[in-house]
Amino acid sequence: MESVLITQIPAWHIGVLKIDGIVQQLLQPGLKGYWRFGHDITVELVDTRSWPQVEENLAEYFRQQHIDWVEQYCDEIQIADDEMGLLYEHDVLVEILSPATRCLYWKNGNPRCVEVLKASELEVSSELVSVLMSSMVRKHSVKGIDSVLIAQVPTWHVGILKVDGVAQKLLQPGQAGYWRVGHDVTVEIVDTRLQALEVGGQEILTRDKVNLRINLSANWRYHDVLMAYEQLSEPVAYLYRELQFALREMVGTRSLDELLEDKQAIDGLISEKVQRVTAGFGLEVVSLGVKDIILPGEMKTILSQVVEAEKAAQANVIRRREETAATRSLLNTAKVMENNPVALRLKELETLESIAERINQISVYGGLDQVLNGLVQIKGEQK
Repeated sequence: MESVLITQIPAWHIGVLKIDGIVQQLLQPGLKGYWRFGHDITVELVDTRSWPQVEENLAEYFRQQHIDWVEQYCDEIQIADDEMGLLYEHDVLVEILSPATRCLYWKNGNPRCVEVLKASELEVSSELVSVLMSSMVRKHSVKGIDSVLIAQVPTWHVGILKVDGVAQKLLQPGQAGYWRVGHDVTVEIVDTRLQALEVGGQEILTRDKVNLRINLSANWRYHDVLMAYEQLSEPVAYLYRELQFALREMVGTRSLDELLEDKQAIDGLISEKVQRVTAGFGLEVVSLGVKDIILPGEMKTILSQVVEAEKAAQANVIRRREETAATRSLLNTAKVMENNPVALRLKELETLESIAERINQISVYGGLDQVLNGLVQIKGEQK
């Protein structure tokens, strides 16, 4: 049996018969046998459905040596340098052909057709985008789909279309497709809603050489997205740096007392400066504020002592003021009672009532006058 090569060619396959390494014949499905006397004979099987495209070297050999095989066994496809092709089988898109494509496909019973497009076009039609999107969920996606960029822009966002690194236009929410042939095409998704930017952990020296750690928070959004990306490579990084610079400038030119006494004024000055430097770059800072001013440990102790001393001094002042007012009121009362026995009598009754509230039981002998005369000597009676 070693002198005979027997091979079975299945359906939808082509057998490539090689004698001494040279292609001699293409074999149709069926049982084949060949004598091996004095020759190295091999048969390579090609699955025309799983691998429909003819291998490049073999295709070139067919064109040069067996043009009749091309017509009999293959479909030839040629795409010009300024064109692109869409290959359909049974009216289903199976491959995107790039410019200057020249290839052979095995005839395998699948009817083929090619739609030719101009390579100069950048935008992909919405119909083709829908076809490509649906192919992504199929088991076998379209071959060559990498030559198309499909951008999906969510709600409340816009897309920045960049061709060869240059911003071209804004894309509204939805999906769109662009050819990547001959160009570097990208789409950057940008959120147009109000966003928060934190500038944290900034260690800054005040004018009186106190080292502070400050956290700043800003709410911002894009005023003109295209303007921002035309002038700035990284708008968010630019805004962060400007907030950082403004914060350092405002803190570094003020003393610790000024910062602690009027923090809102510092917020306003920083906001004004940032608005001024970002106005021409399509960015809008809606609001900002210093969240935290963190003092060094020893400075906290000193500041606490200062505050404690100030509050103690204020308490002493208030205490002395109240004591003075009480003394003045007592003196005025004494002057009134000096010339008015009735007022003095009322004061005595008030004093007696206050004493009686603290005693559970009182025994009175000789009447109320006796009790009053025993407690208080009236000036008129002494006389």
